[in-house]
Amino acid sequence: MSITTKTGDHGETSLLTGERVKKSGLRVDTYGTLDEVDSALGLARAFSDKDDVAERILQLQRKMPALMADFASCGKEPRITMEDVHELEDWCDDVESDLPEEHAFIIPGGSQSGAMLDLVRTTARRAERCACRLAEAEDVAASDLVYLNRLSDYCYLLMRLEEDIYEDD
Repeated sequence: MSITTKTGDHGETSLLTGERVKKSGLRVDTYGTLDEVDSALGLARAFSDKDDVAERILQLQRKMPALMADFASCGKEPRITMEDVHELEDWCDDVESDLPEEHAFIIPGGSQSGAMLDLVRTTARRAERCACRLAEAEDVAASDLVYLNRLSDYCYLLMRLEEDIYEDD
């Protein structure tokens, strides 16, 4: 099968559930932005100097297909559940427990991977904004919206962990 299907030549694409939708639609914008998040996560992992951070990024990347599939589907049970949200919250708690309290803004760019994780954080925030606009017009699983919110938090914590940003820095 060729990657060139020519079915999208007129500004439409198919969702996983078969519906044809405009490529300019909020649903496509949301899962497209999540695709950017996943790609940036891959870059951050490839450049990470810390095996534990790289492994945490990989764990997160393993969840991304389910999250993207939720936004690329209509009327299906979400693949991302509140159990996944709680797992991500546990991951946040685990990383945060190793970091001191923050007392200042952080300037991104202390390392390549850290800068990329900050890019992931901001792109995840954009995906969340897209998803919130989508939720105003269509049904979106609450678990997906909450997961997106926690995703950017986790990437911020991973950036701090990657860059060894501690109180004396």
